[in-house]
Amino acid sequence: MIAIIDYGLGNISNVTRAIQHLGYDVILTCDDKDVQKAEAIVLPGVGHFQDAMHSIEEKSIKDMLKNIHDKPIIGICLGMQLLFQHSAEGDVSGLELVPGNIVPIQSSHPIPHLGWNELKSTHPLLQSDVYFVHSYQAEMSEYVVAYADYGTKIPGVIQYRNYIGIQFHPEKSGTYGLEILNQALKGGFIND
Repeated sequence: MIAIIDYGLGNISNVTRAIQHLGYDVILTCDDKDVQKAEAIVLPGVGHFQDAMHSIEEKSIKDMLKNIHDKPIIGICLGMQLLFQHSAEGDVSGLELVPGNIVPIQSSHPIPHLGWNELKSTHPLLQSDVYFVHSYQAEMSEYVVAYADYGTKIPGVIQYRNYIGIQFHPEKSGTYGLEILNQALKGGFIND
């Protein structure tokens, strides 16, 4: 079973359908007991970082996620950004699960970064076109497993310990997106 954290901001129906299409049972929850039983946890997100963190703190999700070390926690889009320490969007702290910060995209290309862009990576699964929609990005770091070139390097997939971030929308990225999501649910893209 995959637990999708329902904190009130997210593309939950599309993510749920994508995970079910991959053959997993899904539960929408904020309950610690459900999360503990899950094989993996997905934190989707669409919207403003500050609003998301406010909702997460109201529902006591931050402490729950900080205590999970034995299964993948996958953040998608805004969910990926929430995994980090701090965001310039609202000047607010994140879940503080992954070192680094979220900053505005600095590019000569139009913002938001909207549409299909190719991932670049040494991992063979992470070399396809995927669908992005965002105006903020994680800083480049050693945790970046794949990035896209948008006049600047945009982290597309990060992994730090059991925390996996996917900046693009795998549920909207066709077969490749589903393959990437499935690999994330199985534990990610690096071996510790």
